[in-house]
Amino acid sequence: MHPTPARSDARSVYVREMFAQIAPRYDAANRVLTAGLDERWRRRAIALLTPPSGGRVLDLCCGTGDVVLHLLRSDPTLDVTGVDFCAPMLEAARRRALRAGRSSATFVEGDVTQLPFAENSFDGATMGFSLRNVVDLDGVLREVLRVLRPGARFVNLDVSKPKNALWRRCFGLYFYGVVPLVGGIVGGSRQAYAYLPSSLTHHPDATHLRERFERAGFEAAQCIPLVGGAIAIHVGTKPETSA
Repeated sequence: MHPTPARSDARSVYVREMFAQIAPRYDAANRVLTAGLDERWRRRAIALLTPPSGGRVLDLCCGTGDVVLHLLRSDPTLDVTGVDFCAPMLEAARRRALRAGRSSATFVEGDVTQLPFAENSFDGATMGFSLRNVVDLDGVLREVLRVLRPGARFVNLDVSKPKNALWRRCFGLYFYGVVPLVGGIVGGSRQAYAYLPSSLTHHPDATHLRERFERAGFEAAQCIPLVGGAIAIHVGTKPETSA
């Protein structure tokens, strides 16, 4: 009935293998490519989550655990679970958490389009630089909404498309030209760092992504542009009551 699953499955496998390949040097590449600003952007995004003290928070596509560790630094009482479908990334995340003394962090191998959690399980959810890589964006948004408790927020941080034409062109030269070159050197795979920028090409712009949040069922959806709109934080809240 549906002609696309085989293609979608193939893309999922490709993305998983790509992240497995760059996992050992992923963090170093991120710091170099953003001049360390990615850490500031994560802190800004997490500040918008506002979970209760001791609350349960889910980080989707957690990778090597950057957002998980930021969450625990912001509030050590949180119960944070990171989920990712790439085993080498999760192994790196567990090692980082142990080195940082955050042994309470939990990392689960799973698919964000079919989360292995019950409805109304979390007091907040985050996602960093990953939504543009998922096969089914709307399906992921619906899954996040499902596992959140009423009134909880989903905060998504990702690369976006600047509205200003001149800035968009300048950013494009960097993102599509410099990132594959430098990422290939530092991250160890030029092919991977060529794919990551290309994943933005068909991703919704900031306005349309906010509308997708609303269509999935989030209320009070908003977008906060950073770096002239080259980076964006999207926030949506699960309604307190179902329609």
